[in-house]
Amino acid sequence: MTADFQKRQLNFLLLITVLSLVLYGIHSYLLSYFGTELKLFFPVWQIYVFHFAVTTLLYTVVNYKFSTGKTDVFILFMGSTFVKMFLAILFLLPIILSDFEKKQPDIFNFFIPYFLYLAFEVYTITRFLQKTP
Repeated sequence: MTADFQKRQLNFLLLITVLSLVLYGIHSYLLSYFGTELKLFFPVWQIYVFHFAVTTLLYTVVNYKFSTGKTDVFILFMGSTFVKMFLAILFLLPIILSDFEKKQPDIFNFFIPYFLYLAFEVYTITRFLQKTP
């Protein structure tokens, strides 16, 4: 592993941990304030663990490929994003197939953080790609 890879990876892990804790705190607070009567299929912490793990894995793969000298990582990033979407559907499959009455709050609880993590992921990857000569 190169020093640049490790530096980018540690910086990313710090940022995504802070982001996750802040988003989880805000999300939990809003649910405790506005959604006290909601019965959710997925606990909020499971949603954030999923997003944290998948986003970290995708970033690590792109960072590793970039560190090996491959500067054309756009196709890898797009393919990884497609895999991330597939994993999101697999994560949501139990609620989609269930006879749970109110699925919409769970879907919103999943996809709002999904897009926030996606924006963070795109921002961090483009940030280190722009710094290259």
